[in-house]
Amino acid sequence: MKLSDIMGNANLSFYAEVAMVIFLIVFLTVAVRLFLPSRQKELEEASRLPLEDDASYAAVPRKD
Repeated sequence: MKLSDIMGNANLSFYAEVAMVIFLIVFLTVAVRLFLPSRQKELEEASRLPLEDDASYAAVPRKD
């Protein structure tokens, strides 16, 4: 008996379905949370980070 025969008869497709459902739940949660109107201010501030002067970050102490 080959390993491929054993694995083929083990009915492991259930795990793939469960993984897909978990992935969809996580993906939809992240997508909905990203586009919530209450996060608009936070996203606006984050979008301006690359354009700001780096000197403002020098004053913040780093935790090493």
